[in-house]
Amino acid sequence: MARQLDEQIAGRFPVGQRLRVLDVGMGQGTQALRLARAGHQVTGLEQDATMIAAARAALAGEPEGIRERMRIMEGDGRETGVHFLPGSFDIVLCHGVLMYIADPDPLLAGLARVLAPGGLLSLLVRNGDALAMRPALSGDWAGALAAFDTTAYLPHSRTDSNGGTPIRLGLDVRADRREALTATLAGIGAPLHAWYGVRVFTDTAADGAAVPDDVEALLAVEEKAGRTDPYRGVAALLHLCGVRG
Repeated sequence: MARQLDEQIAGRFPVGQRLRVLDVGMGQGTQALRLARAGHQVTGLEQDATMIAAARAALAGEPEGIRERMRIMEGDGRETGVHFLPGSFDIVLCHGVLMYIADPDPLLAGLARVLAPGGLLSLLVRNGDALAMRPALSGDWAGALAAFDTTAYLPHSRTDSNGGTPIRLGLDVRADRREALTATLAGIGAPLHAWYGVRVFTDTAADGAAVPDDVEALLAVEEKAGRTDPYRGVAALLHLCGVRG
Protein backbone atom coordinates (compact mmCIF):
# COMPACT_ATOMS: atom_id res chain seq x y z
CA MET A 1 0.00 0.00 0.00
CA ALA A 2 2.87 2.37 0.74
CA ARG A 3 4.19 1.83 -2.78
CA GLN A 4 0.75 2.54 -4.22
CA LEU A 5 0.47 5.73 -2.17
CA ASP A 6 3.93 6.90 -3.25
CA GLU A 7 2.96 6.32 -6.87
CA GLN A 8 -0.08 8.57 -6.49
CA ILE A 9 1.90 11.28 -4.69
CA ALA A 10 4.63 11.26 -7.33
CA GLY A 11 2.07 11.52 -10.12
CA ARG A 12 0.24 14.47 -8.56
CA PHE A 13 2.79 16.72 -6.83
CA PRO A 14 6.15 18.19 -7.88
CA VAL A 15 9.22 16.32 -6.67
CA GLY A 16 10.55 17.84 -3.47
CA GLN A 17 7.39 19.73 -2.53
CA ARG A 18 6.76 19.62 1.21
CA LEU A 19 3.16 18.48 1.50
CA ARG A 20 0.68 18.96 4.33
CA VAL A 21 -0.54 15.49 5.34
CA LEU A 22 -3.35 14.47 7.68
CA ASP A 23 -3.46 10.82 8.80
CA VAL A 24 -6.88 10.10 10.33
CA GLY A 25 -6.82 7.01 12.53
CA MET A 26 -3.04 6.91 12.27
CA GLY A 27 -2.71 3.85 14.54
CA GLN A 28 0.90 3.40 15.61
CA GLY A 29 1.95 6.04 13.11
CA THR A 30 3.66 3.80 10.56
CA GLN A 31 2.61 5.74 7.45
CA ALA A 32 2.66 9.12 9.21
CA LEU A 33 6.27 8.62 10.28
CA ARG A 34 7.25 7.33 6.85
CA LEU A 35 5.91 10.50 5.21
CA ALA A 36 7.50 12.74 7.84
CA ARG A 37 10.85 11.07 7.09
CA ALA A 38 10.24 11.89 3.41
CA GLY A 39 10.12 15.58 4.33
CA HIS A 40 6.39 16.24 4.61
CA GLN A 41 4.55 18.07 7.39
CA VAL A 42 2.33 15.43 9.00
CA THR A 43 -0.53 15.59 11.48
CA GLY A 44 -1.66 12.28 12.97
CA LEU A 45 -5.16 12.09 14.46
CA GLU A 46 -6.00 9.09 16.66
CA GLN A 47 -8.44 8.44 19.50
CA ASP A 48 -7.04 5.21 20.94
CA ALA A 49 -4.71 5.96 23.86
CA THR A 50 -2.62 2.81 23.36
CA MET A 51 -2.01 3.66 19.70
CA ILE A 52 -1.15 7.27 20.57
CA ALA A 53 1.39 6.11 23.15
CA ALA A 54 3.00 3.77 20.62
CA ALA A 55 3.16 6.51 17.99
CA ARG A 56 4.69 8.99 20.42
CA ALA A 57 7.26 6.43 21.52
CA ALA A 58 8.21 5.77 17.90
CA LEU A 59 8.42 9.50 17.15
CA ALA A 60 10.62 10.09 20.20
CA GLY A 61 13.27 7.86 18.66
CA GLU A 62 13.47 9.93 15.47
CA PRO A 63 15.94 12.77 14.76
CA GLU A 64 14.87 16.26 15.79
CA GLY A 65 14.08 17.38 12.25
CA ILE A 66 11.55 14.57 11.81
CA ARG A 67 10.04 15.17 15.26
CA GLU A 68 9.46 18.79 14.28
CA ARG A 69 7.62 17.76 11.14
CA MET A 70 5.10 15.50 12.87
CA ARG A 71 2.28 16.45 15.20
CA ILE A 72 0.17 13.87 17.06
CA MET A 73 -3.35 14.82 18.12
CA GLU A 74 -5.94 12.93 20.13
CA GLY A 75 -9.34 13.10 18.48
CA ASP A 76 -12.12 11.48 16.50
CA GLY A 77 -11.81 11.50 12.71
CA ARG A 78 -15.48 12.43 12.46
CA GLU A 79 -14.66 15.79 14.04
CA THR A 80 -12.09 17.13 11.57
CA GLY A 81 -14.21 20.26 11.15
CA VAL A 82 -13.57 21.09 14.81
CA HIS A 83 -9.80 20.85 14.47
CA PHE A 84 -8.96 22.03 10.94
CA LEU A 85 -9.97 24.74 8.48
CA PRO A 86 -11.22 23.86 4.98
CA GLY A 87 -8.43 23.14 2.52
CA SER A 88 -5.78 22.68 5.22
CA PHE A 89 -4.12 19.56 3.73
CA ASP A 90 -2.70 18.36 0.43
CA ILE A 91 -3.08 14.69 1.38
CA VAL A 92 -5.54 13.02 3.72
CA LEU A 93 -5.06 9.38 4.72
CA CYS A 94 -7.84 7.29 6.22
CA HIS A 95 -6.58 3.72 6.35
CA GLY A 96 -8.44 0.91 8.09
CA VAL A 97 -10.94 3.26 9.76
CA LEU A 98 -14.19 3.09 7.78
CA MET A 99 -14.70 -0.54 8.75
CA TYR A 100 -15.29 0.49 12.37
CA ILE A 101 -17.86 3.21 11.57
CA ALA A 102 -21.49 2.30 10.94
CA ASP A 103 -22.18 5.35 8.74
CA PRO A 104 -18.94 6.59 7.13
CA ASP A 105 -20.49 9.23 4.84
CA PRO A 106 -20.21 12.16 7.32
CA LEU A 107 -16.59 11.23 8.03
CA LEU A 108 -15.76 11.13 4.32
CA ALA A 109 -17.44 14.48 3.71
CA GLY A 110 -15.36 15.98 6.51
CA LEU A 111 -12.16 14.57 5.05
CA ALA A 112 -12.95 16.04 1.63
CA ARG A 113 -13.66 19.40 3.27
CA VAL A 114 -10.16 19.70 4.75
CA LEU A 115 -8.50 18.77 1.44
CA ALA A 116 -7.09 21.57 -0.69
CA PRO A 117 -8.18 21.69 -4.37
CA GLY A 118 -6.28 19.00 -6.22
CA GLY A 119 -5.53 17.23 -2.95
CA LEU A 120 -5.34 13.45 -2.61
CA LEU A 121 -7.67 11.38 -0.42
CA SER A 122 -6.32 7.89 0.31
CA LEU A 123 -8.71 5.28 1.75
CA LEU A 124 -7.98 1.71 2.78
CA VAL A 125 -11.17 -0.31 3.32
CA ARG A 126 -12.24 -3.91 3.67
CA ASN A 127 -13.49 -5.20 0.32
CA GLY A 128 -17.19 -5.99 0.62
CA ASP A 129 -17.13 -7.81 -2.73
CA ALA A 130 -14.61 -10.40 -1.50
CA LEU A 131 -15.77 -11.36 1.99
CA ALA A 132 -16.29 -14.99 1.01
CA MET A 133 -12.67 -15.45 -0.04
CA ARG A 134 -11.01 -15.92 3.36
CA PRO A 135 -13.53 -18.38 4.85
CA ALA A 136 -13.72 -20.35 1.60
CA LEU A 137 -9.95 -20.65 1.27
CA SER A 138 -9.89 -21.80 4.90
CA GLY A 139 -12.53 -24.48 4.22
CA ASP A 140 -15.30 -22.70 6.16
CA TRP A 141 -18.04 -23.27 3.62
CA ALA A 142 -20.90 -22.14 5.85
CA GLY A 143 -19.07 -18.91 6.60
CA ALA A 144 -18.36 -18.38 2.91
CA LEU A 145 -22.01 -18.82 1.96
CA ALA A 146 -23.10 -16.35 4.63
CA ALA A 147 -20.52 -13.80 3.45
CA PHE A 148 -22.11 -13.44 0.02
CA ASP A 149 -25.16 -11.69 1.47
CA THR A 150 -23.63 -9.25 3.96
CA THR A 151 -21.03 -6.54 4.38
CA ALA A 152 -20.56 -7.35 8.08
CA TYR A 153 -17.80 -9.65 9.27
CA LEU A 154 -15.80 -10.66 12.33
CA PRO A 155 -12.19 -9.72 11.69
CA HIS A 156 -9.42 -12.25 12.17
CA SER A 157 -7.57 -9.39 13.89
CA ARG A 158 -7.16 -5.69 13.60
CA THR A 159 -3.92 -4.58 12.08
CA ASP A 160 -2.70 -1.13 12.88
CA SER A 161 -4.37 0.69 10.02
CA ASN A 162 -1.08 1.90 8.64
CA GLY A 163 0.79 -1.36 8.60
CA GLY A 164 1.83 -2.18 12.13
CA THR A 165 1.15 -4.97 14.61
CA PRO A 166 -2.00 -7.13 14.40
CA ILE A 167 -4.31 -6.47 17.36
CA ARG A 168 -7.22 -8.73 18.21
CA LEU A 169 -10.35 -6.71 18.95
CA GLY A 170 -13.21 -9.20 18.65
CA LEU A 171 -15.44 -6.54 17.12
CA ASP A 172 -18.09 -7.00 14.49
CA VAL A 173 -17.14 -4.61 11.72
CA ARG A 174 -18.24 -3.79 8.19
CA ALA A 175 -16.86 -3.76 4.68
CA ASP A 176 -17.37 -1.38 1.76
CA ARG A 177 -18.23 -2.11 -1.85
CA ARG A 178 -16.17 -0.26 -4.44
CA GLU A 179 -19.19 0.77 -6.50
CA ALA A 180 -20.86 2.43 -3.50
CA LEU A 181 -17.67 4.20 -2.42
CA THR A 182 -17.10 5.45 -5.95
CA ALA A 183 -20.52 7.13 -5.85
CA THR A 184 -19.81 8.57 -2.39
CA LEU A 185 -16.48 10.05 -3.46
CA ALA A 186 -18.10 11.68 -6.47
CA GLY A 187 -20.79 13.12 -4.23
CA ILE A 188 -18.33 14.76 -1.84
CA GLY A 189 -16.26 16.34 -4.59
CA ALA A 190 -13.29 13.97 -4.46
CA PRO A 191 -14.01 11.53 -7.31
CA LEU A 192 -12.13 8.26 -7.59
CA HIS A 193 -8.87 8.68 -9.47
CA ALA A 194 -7.27 5.25 -9.01
CA TRP A 195 -7.80 2.08 -7.02
CA TYR A 196 -5.77 -0.96 -6.05
CA GLY A 197 -6.18 -4.28 -4.30
CA VAL A 198 -4.21 -5.01 -1.12
CA ARG A 199 -3.54 -8.52 0.22
CA VAL A 200 -4.71 -10.43 -2.82
CA PHE A 201 -2.88 -13.66 -1.99
CA THR A 202 -1.67 -13.18 1.59
CA ASP A 203 -4.83 -12.49 3.57
CA THR A 204 -4.99 -16.05 4.90
CA ALA A 205 -1.52 -15.82 6.49
CA ALA A 206 -1.65 -16.51 10.22
CA ASP A 207 -1.01 -13.73 12.70
CA GLY A 208 2.63 -13.79 13.71
CA ALA A 209 3.69 -15.89 10.72
CA ALA A 210 7.39 -15.64 9.97
CA VAL A 211 8.40 -13.27 7.18
CA PRO A 212 9.51 -15.49 4.28
CA ASP A 213 13.05 -15.33 2.94
CA ASP A 214 11.72 -14.30 -0.48
CA VAL A 215 9.69 -11.39 0.88
CA GLU A 216 10.70 -9.10 -2.00
CA ALA A 217 9.29 -11.58 -4.49
CA LEU A 218 6.12 -11.83 -2.40
CA LEU A 219 5.76 -8.05 -2.40
CA ALA A 220 6.36 -7.89 -6.14
CA VAL A 221 3.57 -10.42 -6.74
CA GLU A 222 1.17 -8.60 -4.42
CA GLU A 223 1.99 -5.24 -5.99
CA LYS A 224 1.41 -6.60 -9.50
CA ALA A 225 -1.84 -8.33 -8.51
CA GLY A 226 -3.05 -5.20 -6.73
CA ARG A 227 -3.12 -3.29 -10.01
CA THR A 228 -4.19 -6.11 -12.32
CA ASP A 229 -7.70 -7.32 -13.17
CA PRO A 230 -9.31 -9.62 -12.18
CA TYR A 231 -7.03 -10.17 -9.17
CA ARG A 232 -7.42 -6.76 -7.53
CA GLY A 233 -11.20 -7.15 -7.44
CA VAL A 234 -10.97 -10.05 -4.97
CA ALA A 235 -8.32 -8.51 -2.70
CA ALA A 236 -9.07 -8.50 1.02
CA LEU A 237 -8.65 -4.72 1.11
CA LEU A 238 -9.16 -1.94 -1.39
CA HIS A 239 -6.97 1.15 -1.63
CA LEU A 240 -8.98 3.95 -3.22
CA CYS A 241 -7.52 7.33 -4.16
CA GLY A 242 -9.81 10.28 -4.76
CA VAL A 243 -8.81 13.76 -5.92
CA ARG A 244 -10.46 16.92 -4.65
CA GLY A 245 -11.99 18.92 -7.48
